[in-house]
Amino acid sequence: MKKIALEEALTAPGFDKYLERTIETFPAQTKATLTDLLTDRSNRRIPTMDAAGIDIFVLSQTTPGVQVEPDAGTAIRLARSANDYMHAQVQSHPDRYRAFAHLPMQDVGAAVTELERCVRDLGFVGAMVNGNSNGFYLDNPCFYPFWDAVVGLDVPVYIHPADAHIEPWVLKGYPEMQGAVWGWDTDNSSHFLRLVLSGLFDRYPGLTIILGHMGELLPYYVWRIDRRVAEIGGGGVKRKPSEYFRSNLLVTTAGVCQDSALQCAIAELGDDRVLFSVDYPFEDANVASKWIDAAPITAEQREKICYGNAERALRIRS
Repeated sequence: MKKIALEEALTAPGFDKYLERTIETFPAQTKATLTDLLTDRSNRRIPTMDAAGIDIFVLSQTTPGVQVEPDAGTAIRLARSANDYMHAQVQSHPDRYRAFAHLPMQDVGAAVTELERCVRDLGFVGAMVNGNSNGFYLDNPCFYPFWDAVVGLDVPVYIHPADAHIEPWVLKGYPEMQGAVWGWDTDNSSHFLRLVLSGLFDRYPGLTIILGHMGELLPYYVWRIDRRVAEIGGGGVKRKPSEYFRSNLLVTTAGVCQDSALQCAIAELGDDRVLFSVDYPFEDANVASKWIDAAPITAEQREKICYGNAERALRIRS
């Protein structure tokens, strides 16, 4: 079964201080291993893909990247260098790699320019934004020129989680709850709900957002979100939240090899809105690949999830 995986990370040269924020809670040996894999110093990425039977990795700069950089000029310079680095990786294996643009959202005009360069000149398949940018979420009207460009280019935006700008009080004293265990997912699901309730998808009905980790908890909670939003008067948007989920949201299986979660995502969003991913190197490509091969879904659903939906959404000709 052919496979395309969308949330597959690297780190570009010059991003060490940002990477440290992501791996700081790991033991020293795990940090060393992740750094090696993210930089691919030992040239293990392609052999890992081969062993797992994965045809294409869509590469992206690991979180948080320049989204936490306080200086806009530095963010602009480093985002461009990260994209040049990713482009070089794609060029080295054009049949195996694609890439998402890394963007300096601190300067919306510069982010638009960089997105256009990446898509039009470098052939990138969309963009990935790592959570909030110094406290600004993507529902803020200052980002409308960015969304204008995204819709004009007709590419998706993958919103990857990162730390909240200010640590939530409920997480204080429990660092193990931050990051991928809980804090990232709750912040990212809230981020997407901000987009929905801001009316962004009424303004841009053709916009496509991708969330990883089986939809960051959202598919499991669809009924209650609809019910409570209706109770308070609809939130000022034209449709139920679930309708935007089913028209403007794609989710990937990145980091969640769980049959019940997959079945929930399919039931709530439809099998044309779920895409296979690994979350490499933070998760094991072999585990993810073997899991999706054995998941209790139909052969037609497996083809859609493993590669068909990604080919359509990202216009990948593999």
